[in-house]
Amino acid sequence: MTKYESPLRTEQAQQTRERILAGVRAILESDPDSALGFDELAEVSGVNRRTIFRHFPTKEDLLSAFWQSTNASLGVRFWPESERDLVDLPPALFTSLDGIEGIVRASHASGPGRQMRLQANDERQAAFKRSLSDVSSLLQPERARQLEATVQLLFSATAWQTMKDYWGLSGEEAGRAAAWAIGALLDAARREGRISKDERDE
Repeated sequence: MTKYESPLRTEQAQQTRERILAGVRAILESDPDSALGFDELAEVSGVNRRTIFRHFPTKEDLLSAFWQSTNASLGVRFWPESERDLVDLPPALFTSLDGIEGIVRASHASGPGRQMRLQANDERQAAFKRSLSDVSSLLQPERARQLEATVQLLFSATAWQTMKDYWGLSGEEAGRAAAWAIGALLDAARREGRISKDERDE
């Protein structure tokens, strides 16, 4: 027998979930050093502790959901799916980060924010390795790893924040700069890879 799911109950559950995630955002933006305790979250979100645990049994579940919700709110993919994305996406992505500046800064300044970002590290690395596979295959393993790490840095919110804070660039300007740097790096890596291949073939 199929279990009946009330549309109203489903909608209410989604609204509660959104209130909890909005509470996470409010805490991180107002106090980046917060440990993000469930008691504090209950007070800020107006959702009791037991209900929070019903939606998110662990802090890892909570942070993962918040990270996914934040990325989805950008309206642009946060990680590349192809080499073309590496130079096409940064301007739009960095512009979108201007709209959630508080939470981006909190995610870099707080312990929970760092934990949230590290939880997605395997998926993040896999996306950049796939996008760079054609170029990386031309390089020695150590150099390929350096390329992957550097491109990921240039594509990141860390690069957006650095260019914004130290050079006064807008998100769009920082995105164009990152895209240009990534393109130049890819061209240099290809040249190096071809030279190395020619030397090996001699």
